[in-house]
Amino acid sequence: MKIEIDTSSGFCFGVTNAIEMAEEALNNQKTLYCLGDIVHNNEEVKRLESLGLISINHEQYKNLKDTTVLIRAHGEPPGTYEITRKNNIHLIDATCPVVIRLQERIKSVSNKIRETGGQIVIFGKHGHAEVVGLMGQTGDTAIVVMNADDLNQIDFTWSVHLFSQTTRDYGAYNRLKKQIENRMMRVVGHTDNLVVYDTICPRVSGREPDLAKFALEHDVIIFVSGKKSSNGKMLFDVCKLNNEFSYFVSTPDEIHEQWFSNADSVGVSGATSTPKWLMQQVAEKIKNTGL
Repeated sequence: MKIEIDTSSGFCFGVTNAIEMAEEALNNQKTLYCLGDIVHNNEEVKRLESLGLISINHEQYKNLKDTTVLIRAHGEPPGTYEITRKNNIHLIDATCPVVIRLQERIKSVSNKIRETGGQIVIFGKHGHAEVVGLMGQTGDTAIVVMNADDLNQIDFTWSVHLFSQTTRDYGAYNRLKKQIENRMMRVVGHTDNLVVYDTICPRVSGREPDLAKFALEHDVIIFVSGKKSSNGKMLFDVCKLNNEFSYFVSTPDEIHEQWFSNADSVGVSGATSTPKWLMQQVAEKIKNTGL
């Protein structure tokens, strides 16, 4: 049975950079605090915790003083940086450059529409770390939407400035845009007041066609991802759409031998938050099934 690991899968630049910054800091100190999970993959978090990384939440962060904290790739709202200054915390800021640019754009637009009127709408997951950071750039006034039901929050007689969380699906973003246009046409008869920003990470949007092709090339697909990963859920859907024999696992222990009983070729892929070493472990576990 042929087993192939998807060469385009694995950590994106932002995650790689954050992990490298954490490892470098831990080479020089015994412990390092990280605000939230450094990556939405429990196995990688466990590996880094064994090196001295300590994940904390925002309540714990407020009580820290005179120490070092890493900001993960997802970014943070302005309030986090205010606590940093007040509590004399040294920050290692690993916010992804793509997220930083998006934060800056949303903040700029938010400042402008305070004077002219309008609404910022973010296509993203409620409570997701990146979305929380984006909301903070607007003073928590933006509207977060995931589907057509959420559009009831929008006043279509006002201008709408539409942004997307960087890790969302490009096709779903386009569908949401169409739904907003349809609502606007019904309410005001035109879409002149809709401004759409292209803010999905090109690494994420570029993965979909490559992954679809990879899924079609194999009898079975094993997609490796943390269960918390929005990107992982979205990319697994791409696999499932193109190959019904696609299975989602977070660890090698979740693999079932019967999945491969009629397979000559197995593809192993993963999210932008999935480490290569974990995909290699999964491939080795498949190899050892003896089929």
